[in-house]
Amino acid sequence: MDYVTLASLLADAGADGIPPATPKKIPNLDGTVSKLFGYGLWLLVLAGAGATGFGVFKLAVADKSRNGGGSEPFKWMGGGIAAVLLAGSLITIINGIAA
Repeated sequence: MDYVTLASLLADAGADGIPPATPKKIPNLDGTVSKLFGYGLWLLVLAGAGATGFGVFKLAVADKSRNGGGSEPFKWMGGGIAAVLLAGSLITIINGIAA
């Protein structure tokens, strides 16, 4: 069995359980406000991913001695993960309201 056949089998098996992703308009929130809100949530996701990556970078190059500031990379990573979770939950709530 090659990878193409395996990928097509997995896609066929998953297609039955996953609903189609069609965006829905939120009532009374059309036009510019809706676009800016959507872009703002995606920017929050990107900022969270960037902060998490920066925290991983700071952890990799941090001074590992006893007097180094060891908690700062974890603050960056925790803040980034919190931002991604916040944006994800807001996107989920809005999709639930619009459905």
